[in-house]
Amino acid sequence: MQCVTSTAFGPAELLHRLRARTTGTAVSPVTHIERVPARAGRTAPWPAWTDPAVRAALVAQGIAAPWEHQATAATLAWEGAHVVLATGTASGKSLAYQLPALNALATDPKATVLYLSPTKALAADQLRGLVRLGVDGVRPATYDGDTPREEREWIRQHSRFVLTNPDMLHHSLLPGHSRWGVFLRRLRYVVIDECHTYRGVFGSHVAHVLRRLRRAAARYGASPTFVLASATSGDPAGSASRLTGLPVTAVTDDASPRGAVTFALWEPPLLPVFDGPEDVAVEEAAPIRRSALRETADLLTDAVVAGTRTLAFVRSRRGAEVVASLARQSLNEAVPGLGDRVAAYRAGYLREDRRAIERALLSGELLGLASTNALELGVDLAGLDAVLICGYPGTRASLWQQAGRAGRAGGEALAVLVARDDPLDTYLVHHPEAVFGRPVEATVLDPANPYVLGPQLCCAASEAPLTDADLALFGDASVEIVQRLAAEGVLRRRPSGWYWTHRGRPEVDLRGTGGAPVAVVEAATGRLLGTVDPGSSHVMLHPGAVYLHQGVSYVVDDLDLEDAIALVHQEEPDWTTHARDVTNLSVVSVRSYVDAGPVGLFLGEVDVTNQVVSYQRRRIGSGEVIDTRPLDLPARELRTVAVWFTVSPRALTAAGVEPSEFPGALHAAEHAGIGLLPLIATCDRWDIGGLSTANHADTEAPTVFVYDGHPGGAGFAERAYGAAAEWLHATREAIASCVCDAGCPSCVQSPKCGNGNNPLSKEDAVKVLDIVLAALPPG
Repeated sequence: MQCVTSTAFGPAELLHRLRARTTGTAVSPVTHIERVPARAGRTAPWPAWTDPAVRAALVAQGIAAPWEHQATAATLAWEGAHVVLATGTASGKSLAYQLPALNALATDPKATVLYLSPTKALAADQLRGLVRLGVDGVRPATYDGDTPREEREWIRQHSRFVLTNPDMLHHSLLPGHSRWGVFLRRLRYVVIDECHTYRGVFGSHVAHVLRRLRRAAARYGASPTFVLASATSGDPAGSASRLTGLPVTAVTDDASPRGAVTFALWEPPLLPVFDGPEDVAVEEAAPIRRSALRETADLLTDAVVAGTRTLAFVRSRRGAEVVASLARQSLNEAVPGLGDRVAAYRAGYLREDRRAIERALLSGELLGLASTNALELGVDLAGLDAVLICGYPGTRASLWQQAGRAGRAGGEALAVLVARDDPLDTYLVHHPEAVFGRPVEATVLDPANPYVLGPQLCCAASEAPLTDADLALFGDASVEIVQRLAAEGVLRRRPSGWYWTHRGRPEVDLRGTGGAPVAVVEAATGRLLGTVDPGSSHVMLHPGAVYLHQGVSYVVDDLDLEDAIALVHQEEPDWTTHARDVTNLSVVSVRSYVDAGPVGLFLGEVDVTNQVVSYQRRRIGSGEVIDTRPLDLPARELRTVAVWFTVSPRALTAAGVEPSEFPGALHAAEHAGIGLLPLIATCDRWDIGGLSTANHADTEAPTVFVYDGHPGGAGFAERAYGAAAEWLHATREAIASCVCDAGCPSCVQSPKCGNGNNPLSKEDAVKVLDIVLAALPPG
């Protein structure tokens, strides 16, 4: 098969070709075009301390001299300062940590280096780069869940540059630190790649895993230097310090060259709504936008036909499968066999499937790929010309990270953000200054979260008795937590410290997924198709659910939560499934509040109970509800942190909101508030939940709650509370500016609503937010 390595179309011409498909529509789908100019690079001399062998290896790979930011960060690390390099995609961050790390290995035959990445794909990519350099004596190796057991002992004994991830560090290396004693004693550098991804509960867990690593290294007499690499982010030094517990110096002046980028904001067109005779459009009906998945699939199809190597980022696993399937179908209709040049890529695939897809993309055998953010981070996809982003990825940092996958050879690139029918996406494509005119967000994590700190202290105690000096390492809150754990009998105090009292190790889930992944197995053959995290299993794998894998549709026969397995059979139904749930919430305590007359703004702890109770079957294409079927799944309980506001009934009625409309007004404001919160905090819509009620038992007033979807909270509610005026103003504007009459997915309807988006009152939601914004102080 011939591999296409370049495109005949520049970004501007390719965008013109894509827009040509929509010729004749009343409104252009492109709401804004941002042209990011090319930038020349600034080099620096090789640092004087660079080992000749290391320099020769780098020069042999075409690196004549480092960029200024690489040399600055590398020198800080070589001098023993903990450093974070926060620069743009494809700015060469790898060299900044490879240079001091490889120098240490070259000049000290006993030194070792530990590299941590959030994904296996990124670690594998870094390993390929180290092998190509070929510096003598480094012996790099990946140590992760895919590493055969027979290789692990060799890696412990012989590898001097171990590439792993926080999960493996937590589950294997630290519990078995005595077997890694020689490696830890000689540890010079710890590299933390893509550190901006460690946010929320996952980031809070990783912060303590790193403290446990520092503790273990100190036990063997080592005090390694930490070198962190991050996408451009707000307050990188502060975020890196919270993550490591160490003072960190930031290097942020990007001196690398950059090709020009054409960045388009694309809003799928409205479709006519039919009700009755097929040739009669009902203009009064609520407008419906063309699906962002369908739009992205068509754009991917057109790009592949044009010979453009294109990566489409899709927010969900199911969405990536749908986009790839639709593109393959369209391509095969145009040119039989061309659909084979497109594939899907997502977490949950088996190792051999992931590696085969990566190789095909790197070789050019694949022209188009629909991927979740599993390929967002750092993997060197040389030769890509365009990136399609199906739905805002949640943060500006992630948006630019994904867009940066194209044009990595320094050439011009095209990036297109395709808006979903969602309040935040709609707001952004009509307010480009919110995308291009603002700095990226700071990473939010909370190491003091008791639901994180307690289990992590248990892990530390199981590795070695906890001393008073250790507690200082884990933060001020650790003293109270340890005493509570001792009172519960989990830890026992002895003169030498606190000891773990159980025989086995503590079971702690770093990623907050709720335990072991659920295996998806084809019942007829016993073939393992993939896995789904337990937190999503009730929604994705309930009995009767439609599950997609590599474009093939399966229906779930049985979900065994105890054994973490779902049995499926292959079937191509003409319907999709949508789970529905019920939520109850009670206030536990109030941390802080603002008394603003008729409005109250609160931050505090809440208990949330959620249960998936049924699912709808909907026709593919039309979305028509066929039926609703009950489910018998256990309820889930969560103690977390929430932000909420109350409004007095008198203020609502004075603003023209009748008591009968309270539920719809508050429900609509809640949906839009959840949709717009990612504009303020580094969260995803699916990281948070909400509840609204016309008269909550604990507040005794009409109330809207927005809560973190993780035990103990993840820092998102605190960010919303601190920036409430900005957050709610954007929410109000998103609702008021929407072209619909009564509410739609672009403003107040939610794809995750457990009540089927009923009741909702768009007009009254604006009135609610007007009352709140008029009462709250601007700050």
